[in-house]
Amino acid sequence: MNIIRAHYKDQACFYKIGNFICNYVDVNTVIVCIGTDRCIGDSLGPLVGTFLTEKNFPLPIYGTISDPIHALNIDRKLTEIKYAHPNAKIIAIDACLGHENNIGEIHARDCPIQPGKGVGKKLPPVGESSIIAIVDSSENNIFSNTRIRLDFIFKLANAITQALFLGYESKKAKS
Repeated sequence: MNIIRAHYKDQACFYKIGNFICNYVDVNTVIVCIGTDRCIGDSLGPLVGTFLTEKNFPLPIYGTISDPIHALNIDRKLTEIKYAHPNAKIIAIDACLGHENNIGEIHARDCPIQPGKGVGKKLPPVGESSIIAIVDSSENNIFSNTRIRLDFIFKLANAITQALFLGYESKKAKS
């Protein structure tokens, strides 16, 4: 598994993530942002989807604040996405739990994500590649709405959004 890590406060964060993700994005790519706006920590994916949509990202985006993809609808949504884009590669975006020292890191990987894993849910893997951000400690085994600030999630979502634009533009420039 190839992976690149960058802390969202690192000024080169979106360059590192964007340069990695440009290897996995093309005209047949779909972005799937997972999470719910009912939990601050888990709102990262839908915020990224909303930011990308508002900024007219040129690829299909699924999972926004107004139309999230979450544990209760993920099977149906993935079926719809695969029907609408049968040959597409998916880049999945999600928040995750991790080690206390890694909170704030964004990881881009050449493998799918396993949504819900950190909180004990068994959901289908999503994507051929993925971007995750560590938003809270896995020692809590749940997203704690009292410890996670919305400002923190916004900053992570902005960094991921910038990285996706950079990755797309870099790929376009190479073509």
